[in-house]
Amino acid sequence: MRGVQVYTHHNIRFIALLVFILLATAIFIFLGALESAFSSLGISPATVLLILAATLIGSAINIPISHIEATVPIITEEYVSFFGLSYRIPQVVYSRAVTLVAVNVGGALIPSIVSLYLLSRSDATTILYGLVGIGVVSIVSHIFARPVRGVGIAMPPFVAPIAAALMAIVLPSSSPSTVAYVSGVFGTLIGADLTNLSVIPELGSPIASIGGAGTFDGVFLSGIIAVLIVGL
Repeated sequence: MRGVQVYTHHNIRFIALLVFILLATAIFIFLGALESAFSSLGISPATVLLILAATLIGSAINIPISHIEATVPIITEEYVSFFGLSYRIPQVVYSRAVTLVAVNVGGALIPSIVSLYLLSRSDATTILYGLVGIGVVSIVSHIFARPVRGVGIAMPPFVAPIAAALMAIVLPSSSPSTVAYVSGVFGTLIGADLTNLSVIPELGSPIASIGGAGTFDGVFLSGIIAVLIVGL
């Protein structure tokens, strides 16, 4: 019996080590992809680390901008601990349900600032093509975006990046990476989030965070993935 237990412990250690190695490799590849994408945009590695750190910290920060009265019950979650175990208990608010509308710093504000910075140092043609790309990606994103009750606005992850990359490839710009990035960021932000503000009362969510669907939201990743596709 003891031999079986030792063997099992070795297996657990091996699996834990394997998971750690895979996770470390994934993080290394992700950071390498980020550096490659931003380098093609003319941004230094030191600035890339600053943007990444600001995005990680900013993903936990939502700036409230308004409150909207919901037309459906608000579904929230409460966790109760019992003998060391946590149990998820959904809570439904019926009376005077209100949804907080906020802007996520890491998922919306920082990518927007980076996009404006890139446009500010671009020539007139690149700015023009960037605006055309934003318009097209906004339309595509709006078509594919769908409201999900209790969650927010959902969209297939690669729709906006592929559309942004195609615009950067088709339009003869002197800086296709810039066109791809700003089209992916602003196109997703406008088409998926801003143009769907009218459906917020029907989502049944306590908070509608623009650009806040996780640490690296679709707005952030759309620009990065679009640049990587263009660089292939």
